[in-house]
Amino acid sequence: MSDGVSDGAEAAAAGWAREGGTSPTTAELLDFVRQTAADPEAIASLPLDPEGRTWVRLDGPRGSEAWLIGWPPGTGTGWHDHAESIGAFATAAGKLTENALAVRLPASGWKTLELREGVDRQRQLGVGQGRAFGQHHVHEVLNVSSTDHAISVHAYYPPLPLIRRFSRSGAVLRLEQVERSQEWQ
Repeated sequence: MSDGVSDGAEAAAAGWAREGGTSPTTAELLDFVRQTAADPEAIASLPLDPEGRTWVRLDGPRGSEAWLIGWPPGTGTGWHDHAESIGAFATAAGKLTENALAVRLPASGWKTLELREGVDRQRQLGVGQGRAFGQHHVHEVLNVSSTDHAISVHAYYPPLPLIRRFSRSGAVLRLEQVERSQEWQ
């Protein structure tokens, strides 16, 4: 791992990397993010900024990528997906809100979609809580606290080639931007 992440977290990641040559499952990614979120040294190593999100890249299990992310009060990701990657995330400090869509979007060929009623889902994820998701999972993650930072651990496989960003107005979801991995690494 890099950027001052603890030796304990490095050892855990190395152990994951040695396990088999197959792709990790969503359950394995979820287990990894929960274990890492429970490592106080790893969490303490993340520099926090009072105004913007901060992150440190980690080595995830069996070729996955992982991120330790700090969320100042009132910050969020906006609506996005992770393309063909599966993933998981867990809250290490504070509380996060996930708004998600229970619908599979087309992989390409569209700019605007009208969502049917009843596709919205919301989860509150406190310390130690996490969730796994499959390909094309559309969500936004928010720290709705007005006073407290949140910290989370995220893992994706395969490593994220891109993220599609969306805007939402009522039932209308619009593709706004496609970010490539070199833009955030």
